[in-house]
Amino acid sequence: MTSVQHHPAAESTPSLLPVLGWLTCAMFFFYAWILRVAPSVMVEELMRDFAVGAGVLGHLSAAYFYGYAGMQIPVGLMIDRFGPRRLTTIAAAICAVGCVLFAYAASLTIATAGRFLIGASAAFSLVSAMAVAGQWFKPDRFALLSGLAMAFGMAGGISGQAPLRLVIESSDWRTANLLLAAGGIALCIACWLTVRDRWRGSGGISHAFSGLATVIKHRQTLLIAVAGLGTSAPLLGFAALWGVPFLEAVYGYSRASAAATTSILFIGWAFGAPLIGWISDRIGKRHPPLIASLVLQTAGFSALVYIPDLSTTALTTLCFFIGFFGGGQITCFALVKDNHPTTLSGTAIGFLNGTVTGAGALFQPLVGMLLDLAWSGQVANGARIYDAAAFRTAFLSIVACGVIGIISLLAVREPARVQS
Repeated sequence: MTSVQHHPAAESTPSLLPVLGWLTCAMFFFYAWILRVAPSVMVEELMRDFAVGAGVLGHLSAAYFYGYAGMQIPVGLMIDRFGPRRLTTIAAAICAVGCVLFAYAASLTIATAGRFLIGASAAFSLVSAMAVAGQWFKPDRFALLSGLAMAFGMAGGISGQAPLRLVIESSDWRTANLLLAAGGIALCIACWLTVRDRWRGSGGISHAFSGLATVIKHRQTLLIAVAGLGTSAPLLGFAALWGVPFLEAVYGYSRASAAATTSILFIGWAFGAPLIGWISDRIGKRHPPLIASLVLQTAGFSALVYIPDLSTTALTTLCFFIGFFGGGQITCFALVKDNHPTTLSGTAIGFLNGTVTGAGALFQPLVGMLLDLAWSGQVANGARIYDAAAFRTAFLSIVACGVIGIISLLAVREPARVQS
């Protein structure tokens, strides 16, 4: 087994440094979310410059999620073994390199490689924040600090919408990505200066994979993962990419206004996740809050897409509503943890996190391909124009995922809160 190397020098570390280290990692997650949603406010420019349609653009944007989701389980294992300081510092630097690669991309292949590199390195952000919280703070602070880190991520999602669009309009999308690269360099330096390893593991890590098959074979794990995918689809398939062009095409919004409206979904999520999690803890149940949240989120998204001629107030309210109840995803993590012994909880959570993040990898290109199939042939400024009917057809995939998630939850049992 992997042993733990303690560092006596850590005991003399000033008390402020762990706070700064956690804050730096939380800011890394903020930065990761800006990068995650950035393509949503440069759709027209990317389609024009690379001469591609929505399906190909969906794959380009989703390359982030291929890297991010694929790295989730390895990231947890690596941080347990090597500690967060070195890995987080290197990851921030690689994010910056990915941004530069994307900014200077002369071909779609290079741009896709840049997005993949960004996603794979950004995968260290939230896990590092949780690792610092677990190493340096009391156990009864862990949930609070993890929730606050998630709130930083949602703030990044908001910043990557309307504010980033204003930067693009004052310069261009390539310059904006170079500025994002500068942010990665600043984070790299901050990580090295503030993040400390209180302990690191030693020895091999191969034994850590032994429980993965057990987790995947557990019927409850897969059912909960499907439900988690349903909660993520509107966030990553709609708000993180296709919501902006939908509001432009159907409601005539400017790109900045559309980005501001879709960002309300992230605000709703930031409020809903901690509140629904608190309710779940308060009543001692995971299943009822989760199924209620997914039903209401799916209903809200259906109303947003399929009720015609909604007012600005209604659109804004529905975006908040969808995000708020999407925050019920937090109970998926508690539910999957409760279904496994503590020795497998990290593996189970890592698997689930990879699945729910994979919603971006699945739905961004899927919605794009469905848009291309429903495309009426309109083009403006070298970019394809999709009408309301095309969007409503494509978004059926997100609604269907929510319905399948609800059905899956009907087969999920409420486990004992703690298993040994």
